[in-house]
Amino acid sequence: MEPALQLQPTLYESLEALPERVTGEILNGQLHTQPRPSGAQVGASSALGIELGGPFHRGRGGPGGWWIIDEPEIHFVRNIEVAVPDLAGWRRERMPYLPEDHRFEVVPDWICELLSPSTASKDREIKMPLYAHYEVQYAWLIDPAKRTLEAYRLDAGAWIEVGRFADADQVAVPPFEAVSLDLGAFWPPQRPVLV
Repeated sequence: MEPALQLQPTLYESLEALPERVTGEILNGQLHTQPRPSGAQVGASSALGIELGGPFHRGRGGPGGWWIIDEPEIHFVRNIEVAVPDLAGWRRERMPYLPEDHRFEVVPDWICELLSPSTASKDREIKMPLYAHYEVQYAWLIDPAKRTLEAYRLDAGAWIEVGRFADADQVAVPPFEAVSLDLGAFWPPQRPVLV
């Protein structure tokens, strides 16, 4: 009697089997995992989603016409190239309906990554080139610890910086320049230093 063959799980099966408190992505043919984000990252992401949601997602006080989604599972190539940005946005004219399952297969128009010491190099060195390769048109990198926002647009396959903002700047940043954002609302209060 021959021994039963042991089949290795596919990368996507491995991604789906990750524990609940771990986020996984398949980038350049490798499974990358990281723990759930810190309170500062979640706070900044939530604040940004609220700020963009009214005028762009819902059309309240702004032009509308966008889907703004937290942590979508984007399948650039189904089950082979899978990214999970902190936030992503699609113009509704390009994606009139949300997917019926958890897989977003339309390339977003905009992504936002919230940097942390454990994710910054992956976000900059792996994910930004991947987003450019699949022609995401705009990318924002937000660093809650440094209280900064870097904004980029894609031009001929390369990222061009359109602005670098910090602290409590009032900003109107593409592709959401129709509404001014108060960056100060993104950052958690700083704890007092005890002497």
